[in-house]
Amino acid sequence: MSETTDTGLAGRIDAAVDKALAERRIVGASVLVARDGRLAYSRHAGLADREAGRPIADDTIFRLASLTKPMVTAAALSLVEAGAIGLEDPVTRWLPDFRPQYEGAAPAITVRQLLTHTAGLSYGFMQPADGPYLQLEVSDGMDQPGLSFDDELSRVVRAGLFYPPGAAWLYSVAMDVLGAALEKAAGKSLPTIVAERVAAPLGMSDTGFVVTDASRLAVPYADGTPPQKPPVRMGEACTVPFFDLSGIRFAPGRAFDLTSFPSGGAGMVGTAREFLSFLEAIRTGGGGVVGADTARQMMSNQTGELVIVTNGPGWGFGFGGAVHLDPALSGSVHSKGVWLWGGVYGHSWFVDPARKLSVLVMTNTAIEGMTGAFAVDVAAAVQA
Repeated sequence: MSETTDTGLAGRIDAAVDKALAERRIVGASVLVARDGRLAYSRHAGLADREAGRPIADDTIFRLASLTKPMVTAAALSLVEAGAIGLEDPVTRWLPDFRPQYEGAAPAITVRQLLTHTAGLSYGFMQPADGPYLQLEVSDGMDQPGLSFDDELSRVVRAGLFYPPGAAWLYSVAMDVLGAALEKAAGKSLPTIVAERVAAPLGMSDTGFVVTDASRLAVPYADGTPPQKPPVRMGEACTVPFFDLSGIRFAPGRAFDLTSFPSGGAGMVGTAREFLSFLEAIRTGGGGVVGADTARQMMSNQTGELVIVTNGPGWGFGFGGAVHLDPALSGSVHSKGVWLWGGVYGHSWFVDPARKLSVLVMTNTAIEGMTGAFAVDVAAAVQA
């Protein structure tokens, strides 16, 4: 990708980065902006390992958390294009025992509903501490190293559905369930599917479910209470507060445990530059990963008038991220039509098709880089 310079844009984003570092909101960050196919801004600031003094670099590898979702989504949709699966197919076609119940019945769940988080499933961190996923130890895809697909799916089934499929939107482990179904449909592991259908066509050599070079992996940190208390280095297990719910559970070592099920919702690692290349591929028509019509569908609302509870009024959900439908309702700085999401290890991204923009914030600080002041400041700086 060729580079260009926008001094106004650079000054605004630099101010947001400098402020976050000075206030000790983040430990390190990579911020990239592509405009009309050119790299308009690139900065790698702060530290990948604060205790060792290792800086964030262009080739720093991050735990991607939910940045995994749009890439697994693209892999799934490429299988739809190939005729290997169908959006309206029931998941029981490949996972015959996956029959969670709602009020005594086990309604059919489709591939489309898994892709759009309308299947009736949930996440543990979206529940209170005594919620069914916590009681049954359902993994959110970032904890419990060594947990198998079979055990995870069994626990989800026992927890049951929170609403009938298609009746509402709720962020969930649906992409993990879909990952297991894709393995059965393709006769290959999910890491192989994503490598062949997404990473290889885009030359993403550091992006996948396995860390290619541990010396380049960013150390994860949990939010502190800035500016007095800086972010805290995560241990083997860490729970980060999330509203008044049970908290987000992390086990950073999971990235090295090959016995863990490959989480289609949160299990990948990669670099900022490679993920930006993926966003640009979708923005510009699929980039050889999916066709142009499928790429447009990814960035278009697929959930009708269902409320996207994580975003509020004025938003819908496409394939792999939320879609901005009504700025008057949302009060957002974003343009109508923006497609966006984030990752709880500290990342956020958005694609603005009308303005030909792809914007990526990756940090090693959870969850400031996703929904904190830093992420908000960068978005405002770009959209100013």
